[in-house]
Amino acid sequence: MQVHLAYGEQGLDVELPDDAVVLQPQAVAGIAEPERAVAEAIAQPLGSPPLAEIVRRGNTVAIVVSDITRPVPNCVILPPILAVLHDAGVPSDDVVVIVGTGLHRASRPEELERVLGGEIAGSYEVVNHDARDARTLSLVTTTARGVPVWMNRRYLEADVRIVTGFVEPHIFAGYSGGGKGVLPGVAGAEAIMRNHAADMLSHPKSTWCVTDGNPIFEEMRDIALLTKPSFSVNVTLNAEREITSVFAGELVASHEAGIAQAERQYVRQIDQPFDIVVSTNMGYPADLNLYQSVKGMSVGAQAVRDGGSVLLAAECRDGLGLGEYTELLTSEQSPAALLERIHAPGFARYDQWGVQLQAMVQARADVWLHSSMSRETTEAAHLNYCPEVSATVEELRRRHRAEHGREAAIAVLPHGHLTVPRLS
Repeated sequence: MQVHLAYGEQGLDVELPDDAVVLQPQAVAGIAEPERAVAEAIAQPLGSPPLAEIVRRGNTVAIVVSDITRPVPNCVILPPILAVLHDAGVPSDDVVVIVGTGLHRASRPEELERVLGGEIAGSYEVVNHDARDARTLSLVTTTARGVPVWMNRRYLEADVRIVTGFVEPHIFAGYSGGGKGVLPGVAGAEAIMRNHAADMLSHPKSTWCVTDGNPIFEEMRDIALLTKPSFSVNVTLNAEREITSVFAGELVASHEAGIAQAERQYVRQIDQPFDIVVSTNMGYPADLNLYQSVKGMSVGAQAVRDGGSVLLAAECRDGLGLGEYTELLTSEQSPAALLERIHAPGFARYDQWGVQLQAMVQARADVWLHSSMSRETTEAAHLNYCPEVSATVEELRRRHRAEHGREAAIAVLPHGHLTVPRLS
């Protein structure tokens, strides 16, 4: 059968065995008038007065948005928010849009136009958060673990702080959205590093679609609340990137409602693990590089048996990722050696989480990568090179048949982590 995989901007059609199990997110229609739905959610929020009652003339406003690596429809979310601000008497000059980059690179001008739309990008002050620039940060607190938490000063100094995002399954934070827009979105590097540290990622509840008892999720939310966000707007999306629901209001109340909807849309029960799992990283922009695409690898591993194979199709047009990540990933001879190094006392490197989680997947499964990168680059990242998805799956089937005397059970996640397999 032919399956269309989310890959880059155009997608990828592959031929797979007819008995392969295709795991899709629940089919939910997009909202017919999404801007109107956002406006209604802002006017009738959860756990909060309407935004129109929070903002007033003379206020300064900071709006945090996700960067290019997240498919958040800011062009739909922002206009209703801005309309309320202007109706309250807040001029454009008193609004700053902060791109919550966390430790990602700054968004390029053409990416800002794509993320925000040309009119907003050209009419408002837009700032890329820089987690490593101490001059732009202010101290909020020191955690019980002794971690100083610095935050973007423009965000903290605004009279009204609005945090936006997209509620989707997350590889170690359970779900994105909510407090994640603040930590890591506009947090300082040390707080992000310690939140994403090896011991935190190794916790059994730091995983897909788990929030209760998840130390990463709980710290993100607790620290976000300390910054006193004024209002939150989050959405859920379907596989076509259409808005299916809008959740606005107080950060926790609106995020919990978004998580409940995300659980219904994205989690799929499976009866047993599979021998071969084909996954994606949701296509562009989520599969810009390998650093981000580890998520598709990890969600595929949720459905694979120990000793099985995960085949990830992710374009990675920007290559492996930023310098620190690439340097660490290629610094050892094997994933096992990388894990040992990362868990060494006192070890800490920017972006180490991606290396750690890739190595954790490889500790229990073989991983193949189909991308735009060369064989040399792919193998330098400790991954098996896949020149063509259908042919590689057929070869893996042949090997499985020879070794086990039976046909391989195969699963496909065409939309990557918009579908999270959960073993019944």
